[in-house]
Amino acid sequence: MPTGRGYGAGGGPIRNNEPIDIWKSRYSSFYYGCSRRSPRLRSAVPENASTGYLLIATSGGLNQQRIGITDAVIVAWILNATLVLPELDHRSFWKDDSEFSDIFDADWFISYLSKDVTVVKRIPYEVMTSMDKLPWTMRAPRKSMPEFYIDEVLPILMRRRALQLTKFDYRLSNELDEELQKLRCRVNFHALRFTNDIQTLGQKLVWKLRFMSSRYVAIHLRFEPDMLAFSGCYYGGGEQERKELAEIRKRWDTLPDLSAEDERNRGKCLLTPHEIGLMLRALGFGNDTYLYVASGEIYGGEETLKPLRELFPNFYTKEMLVGDDLKPFLSFSSRMAAIDFIVCDESDVFVTNNNGNMAKVLAGRRRYMGHKRTIRPNAKKLNALFQARNRMGWDVFSRKVKKIQRGLMGEPDDTRHGRDDFHEMPSSCICQRIPVNRSVTTQKENLAAQVR
Repeated sequence: MPTGRGYGAGGGPIRNNEPIDIWKSRYSSFYYGCSRRSPRLRSAVPENASTGYLLIATSGGLNQQRIGITDAVIVAWILNATLVLPELDHRSFWKDDSEFSDIFDADWFISYLSKDVTVVKRIPYEVMTSMDKLPWTMRAPRKSMPEFYIDEVLPILMRRRALQLTKFDYRLSNELDEELQKLRCRVNFHALRFTNDIQTLGQKLVWKLRFMSSRYVAIHLRFEPDMLAFSGCYYGGGEQERKELAEIRKRWDTLPDLSAEDERNRGKCLLTPHEIGLMLRALGFGNDTYLYVASGEIYGGEETLKPLRELFPNFYTKEMLVGDDLKPFLSFSSRMAAIDFIVCDESDVFVTNNNGNMAKVLAGRRRYMGHKRTIRPNAKKLNALFQARNRMGWDVFSRKVKKIQRGLMGEPDDTRHGRDDFHEMPSSCICQRIPVNRSVTTQKENLAAQVR
């Protein structure tokens, strides 16, 4: 049964006033990822019988591209097309010239999806030379319904034999047939596997952390200069910060003028590393907790990180753990992000600090993999609390943080944040187990409780 509200050990609804185990949900074992292919779903169309070759040019960073690749498979299925391995974005802010096969295991991707969609590495030479014109190029509107692709894209594809969809990210609706949603899950959670080099280094980092401690917390700080500038917020660095971030903000022509104070009050500002540390300590993570910090260049460098390090001395990054092993990856932001992705995915607790693409993809994946603890700060309410922190004792502050964060801790019945984004809330792919020892009477009682 697809997940809806959460259920406790006896099968009843999880109570909001129950104490929470900060390391693991006591209810996670009652849910599991379920995306097995249904025999009702149409099988892959052979290359020589397809409607043509669909080329995809993705957009953005690693996880934005991952979402585009996932949806590209669905569009290929809708069109009865042969999908050519997607082209990654080489032009955006990240300036990474990696190809698909530099990051993902292309052979595994093709093989795993062979029953659903035919995928090839390139358009065959003889087909290209026989074409009268180059592949048609077009851009689909954001969150397009399947009907758009059937009505607007398919006729051109069949006429031209090859068609490229550009800037392909979030170009497919979240509202799809359940079997297509399950296909989305098979692509994102199973078919997209990192290359052996990336996977090996990521697992080496995990092994080093596990060698030092049986469990660890991973934090995606996202406190890079570009992110802070884009937010339009102020983070306490005085006039120098305002000038530096304003200069970076000029890279985006279409950004509106924002009030930093208004953005903070609306909960649109990132927490500082210090605030993240205070939140975690207030939730109950001791100073002996091992932290893995996933991030690029931190604005303010070591000075910005110092308060977090003081709260959690067992503080590690990929650079600290593997050093020279990173050299082959240093010039490739997406490969570096892939390494962080692995360590965050394997963590006991994952803490997001924004609602960006990595946060969404990992939140969805961790739900699918058994509701692994994922903490999303309530920035709006925490901001007000941080401003008043000096007027209360630690016990009061801690109690208030725990109250604010209830419903945002990765429990099965958490606030359905992201309900409009399937990649973050893949509800069609999460099923609930029925405990073996539940009696018929117990089930009836629980159903009656739900009705009340």
